[in-house]
Amino acid sequence: MKPFSKYKILIILFFFAFNSCSDDGGTPLPAEEYLQIINLHAPMTGGQGQEPSGGSYTKFNFSTGEVTTSETDWDIAFRGTTIIVNGGTSIVAADEPQRNGNAAAYIENSVFSAVSSVNQSLFLQDSSNGFAISTGSGNGWYTYTGPPDHLIFPIPGITLVFRTHDSKYAKVEILSYYKDLDNSFSENARYFTFNYLYNSNENQTTF
Repeated sequence: MKPFSKYKILIILFFFAFNSCSDDGGTPLPAEEYLQIINLHAPMTGGQGQEPSGGSYTKFNFSTGEVTTSETDWDIAFRGTTIIVNGGTSIVAADEPQRNGNAAAYIENSVFSAVSSVNQSLFLQDSSNGFAISTGSGNGWYTYTGPPDHLIFPIPGITLVFRTHDSKYAKVEILSYYKDLDNSFSENARYFTFNYLYNSNENQTTF
């Protein structure tokens, strides 16, 4: 897989973990890859005070490790601090892409390395009641410091678990909301850096 330089998305680590052969001598399942995405830009308009949020979502596909403009082959999408999934229905916010997949999500209160399997009963999809990954400080993946700094920090010790649009699985650890991990300038906000592990095997719910 090649880096997606347009969005400064960089694959920095590959970890090959072959599963054991079956009893009848079958071929091991494909290798899994630990990947890191750097500076995925998630711009938005508005969102200050009473001004409504707007702007296109940045859509991402776990299997390719790239941002996509496809209307169907995306798993999650970002706009500001909001993360949506390609599953469920619109929350009736401006400029949301149409949900046409089976994606879902939940938050696991465990560090990334400790999440070894999927809990199917916890999955939620976006709906008119809210997003699968809740928004707001302390509700989902981040905390907001408020004035005077107005900073966004990922909540330590949580992992986002996703079902993809085509019913495979991924786990995500968000590392930063700022370009090059630098929160000293306000214009650096809305750039995600995160680790993820994607399991490409059909009907396999382990990592």
